[in-house]
Amino acid sequence: MKIALMDSGIGLLAAAAAVRRLRPDADLVLSLDPAGMPWGPRTPEDLTERALAVAEAAAARRPDALIVGCNSATVHALTTLRARFEPDLPVIGTVPAIKPAAAGGGPVAIWATPATTGSPYQRNLIREFARGVRVAEVPCPGLAEAVERAERTAIDEAVRAAAERTPEDVTTVVLGCTHYELVADRVRAAVQRPELPPLVLHGSAGAVAGQALRRIGARPAPEAPAEGTVTVLLNGQEGALPESALAYAEGRLLAQTAPVR
Repeated sequence: MKIALMDSGIGLLAAAAAVRRLRPDADLVLSLDPAGMPWGPRTPEDLTERALAVAEAAAARRPDALIVGCNSATVHALTTLRARFEPDLPVIGTVPAIKPAAAGGGPVAIWATPATTGSPYQRNLIREFARGVRVAEVPCPGLAEAVERAERTAIDEAVRAAAERTPEDVTTVVLGCTHYELVADRVRAAVQRPELPPLVLHGSAGAVAGQALRRIGARPAPEAPAEGTVTVLLNGQEGALPESALAYAEGRLLAQTAPVR
C-alpha cells in the first residue's frame, strides 16, 4: 500500500502521521513545493497550477491514493485534481472539521488563515453544518508561516493574538489550517479558560487518513509491522524532510523511517 500526500510545505505532516499510525506498513510519498510556498496568498489559478505540478510528481510514484494536505489547495484545486487523476487515483481533500465541531453544540471558533476567514467557502460550510450554533471566525495572520519555519516565539505571538480574538465562552476550536494541528497543544493552552470544561479541538488529519483508507478499500491496522517507507519530493526531486519538520512530534515520527532510495 502506498499513500501520497501533497502540500506547499509541512502542513501535510499531521495527515501523514495519522496515516502512519493507522497503517505503519504503508509506504508514504510526501510531495512538497518549497519553491512556491506559501500557497495561501496565491491566486486560485496560480495555486491550481502549482498544486497540479506537485500532484503529478506524487502520481509518478504510483500511489494508491493522493491526499491534498492543504485547506487552500482543497478549496481551489480539488476539482481540477480529481478531473486529472480520478478514477485511477483517488484524491482526498482536506475540509475544516466544522460539522463534528458544531455537533457538540458550541459555541465554536474557527481558526483559519486570513484568506480563508470570511471566505464564501468557509461561510458555506458554516451555513451547511453549523445552523443554530454560534460560530466565531478567527483570522490567524502569520501563524501558518511561523509553524512552517518552526519559529517558537513567532508561533506563540500569533497564537496569543488569535486567542485574544476568540470569544471567552468558546468550548470548541476548529483548526482550519493543517499547519495549526502541529501546534494544537499551544492553541489549547492559550484558549482554555479555567472555569470552563476542557477545550475541544477539531482537526482534519484523522478523518482524512481514514477516508484515504476507505477510498482504496483498506482497513486500519495499527498493529501492522512498521515497515512503511517515506519518500520526500521537493519540487519533484527526492530530498529530505525540511529541518523545521523535526520540531514537531509528527515530523519526528516520520523521520524515524528512512526514505526510499
